[in-house]
Amino acid sequence: MLTIQVKSFDAFSIDELYDVLQLRSEVFVVEQDCVYQDIDGKDRKALHVIGHDGNGKVVAYTRIFNAGDYFDKASIGRVVVSSTARAFGYGHEIIKASIAAIQEHYETKAIKISAQTYLRKFYTSHGFNQIGEKYLEDGIPHIAMIRS
Repeated sequence: MLTIQVKSFDAFSIDELYDVLQLRSEVFVVEQDCVYQDIDGKDRKALHVIGHDGNGKVVAYTRIFNAGDYFDKASIGRVVVSSTARAFGYGHEIIKASIAAIQEHYETKAIKISAQTYLRKFYTSHGFNQIGEKYLEDGIPHIAMIRS
């Protein structure tokens, strides 16, 4: 079972921020072998959806934005689940919590994401539909997807 918190950047403790950045680096930079600027200046504007396992360890995370802060629609980004926790369905839990947080905090159901192409089926199962063609983002194939 995942315990989920939604918080602003200012509400992070130093330890929580470290844990989130460590998870993002572990997956996006090391596991995916992608050198890119993860700390992009947008975290201060986002709301952060943080999933802790039963031991209190950060194992899942997203950041969400209101319409106009990143895309023209509300958005979910930096979707990440620790490699050691993927077998437990935490990806589905963190996406459901992120969608609910957007609806609660931003009062909209329209959400746009930039998804890695291999996760198309995963996001489709949560109501997202591909728009446009495949493109490269930080050297990784992505597609734009919308949830209305």
